[in-house]
Amino acid sequence: MILSVHVVIPARDEQELLSRCLLAVRQAIAHATAVRPGLICRATVVLDSCLDDSALVVAQGGARALVVQHGLVGAARDSGARVALAEDAAAGVPASRTWLASTDADTVVPPHWISGQLALAENYDAVIGTVQPLGLTDPQLLAQWHLRHQLREGHPHVHGANLGVRGSTYLQIGGFRPVSSDEDVDLVRRIRARTDRWVATDTVRADTSARMQGRLRGGFSDYLTTLRGTVTEEAG
Repeated sequence: MILSVHVVIPARDEQELLSRCLLAVRQAIAHATAVRPGLICRATVVLDSCLDDSALVVAQGGARALVVQHGLVGAARDSGARVALAEDAAAGVPASRTWLASTDADTVVPPHWISGQLALAENYDAVIGTVQPLGLTDPQLLAQWHLRHQLREGHPHVHGANLGVRGSTYLQIGGFRPVSSDEDVDLVRRIRARTDRWVATDTVRADTSARMQGRLRGGFSDYLTTLRGTVTEEAG
């Protein structure tokens, strides 16, 4: 049984959206600890090269801040995970009983996000969740997004904004690599190469900001921008 959960959230100048994310994470932690008394849950925001007031938002949001200067989302996620695992190891919690839940600073997770992942963790070592765009008001763009995304069990998608992995599995595959994008796809590829104890599920779906200008190249916002261009071309 999982004894400890660490929610790891990379952030780079996210003061505008971070408070919404942290509120949702707090609600998910409260739900999980109510369902599983004795469960230890913590949230760590990895502040990577931030120049805004994200640190203040973290302090007000009841999370822990880890300040780094990587400039790489993969390295930021890994730093948060490594600190969490080291903390649990020092407390005598084996990595096999630590769960690492990954989301993003512009994402809103559902209240059952952690408890849902832990229910699946009874049989799996990794949970690959879905996301849907939050605040996307263009009906044509939204329709095209849904045509390209399968919000179902066994879906083919990978999102760093909605992932969970057992600590021991994370260590065995080497964790997130220090890359600027697709660190989530790379991690899941290595998990799948090592074990069949993973599940792609829509049961813990999260909402990710539909902004068109994100904080990294190749991320969700870049995908939406490219999709908008495709829709415009098709309409023309």
